[in-house]
Amino acid sequence: MQHPKVLSHLTCASSLLAGLKVLVVDDEPDILELLVFILEQHGMHVSTAASAEQALQVLANSEQDLLISDIGMPNVNGYMLMQEIRASEVRQYSQIPAIALSGYARELDKKQAQSAGFQKSLAKPVEQAELIAAIANLTGRSF
Repeated sequence: MQHPKVLSHLTCASSLLAGLKVLVVDDEPDILELLVFILEQHGMHVSTAASAEQALQVLANSEQDLLISDIGMPNVNGYMLMQEIRASEVRQYSQIPAIALSGYARELDKKQAQSAGFQKSLAKPVEQAELIAAIANLTGRSF
């Protein structure tokens, strides 16, 4: 059970985050579904991609406020995806705030995510309160 103060914080965050357009990239359907559920509970509009290639298509065709991407994906991993996004000449998404999700939480992994262009790195399984706080912080909607 969540502590009342945490619930109050999350409720406050919901109104602040409502309307944000978030792209979630993960090759694991269950994790993708869970993240969509959490984000939609907070009023965010969520687009999904199961691969880096799909993520680039979504970014090219729609404006997003935030990217949340898994690191460990086959073919093109999250680091490579982020490097391609940051190198893009399309300003619409080359500057998008981004959160990396990884099964590893070592300091080296966090530094590698930052070098690739992510502003924040969170360990899986991600804690809802930590994820919501990171989103609020990166989008300038802190509570």
